[in-house]
Amino acid sequence: MSREAHRITRDDILSMEDFARIRDARRAEIIAVKARRRVPVGPDITFYFENYDTMWWQVHEMLRSEKGGEAQIDDELAAYNPLIPKGDELVATMMIEIDNPERRARVLAGLGGIERAVAFRIDDQTIPAEPEHDVERTTSEGRTSSVHFLHFRFTAAQIEAFRSGKVPVILEISHPRYAHMAVLPDEVRAELAGDFDPPVAS
Repeated sequence: MSREAHRITRDDILSMEDFARIRDARRAEIIAVKARRRVPVGPDITFYFENYDTMWWQVHEMLRSEKGGEAQIDDELAAYNPLIPKGDELVATMMIEIDNPERRARVLAGLGGIERAVAFRIDDQTIPAEPEHDVERTTSEGRTSSVHFLHFRFTAAQIEAFRSGKVPVILEISHPRYAHMAVLPDEVRAELAGDFDPPVAS
């Protein structure tokens, strides 16, 4: 498996017997990968940046748990391939994580549209989030979902600035009821920089 791959194909899918043999070792690897790709912003929201490896794992876990066999594979690839960055973007699962059910319901009721209030800032550049269009995740009553899938599409110059380490990379949420930001740690920035295609040699 390569972190530079932009999609999972059927050739990448293991039989469930083969997956079972490597599952424990791969799970430990994926936990370590996810730790380097996790960015909390404020007290209740965490971004988990996806790549080929995290989605490969998710597809296999879905196949293992639902036991749909061959007939299930195409559906899983259709669901998770869009969340693999395509070389000029970062892709994140944004999760609103509140354990208390009553507080969670109250907070979600007031955060409608939050998926459109997220952006990266690099120096004077802003890279807004583009929500995945699979389903509408804010209701007409203004209640939002606890899970959102977001794309951040970068220009070549923005990718270069992201890689350079010369200016802070800030992930911010500017919703009226949830305004927080976080500076990406160097190790997280370095990990996510690998999601971009290598620069083209001049």
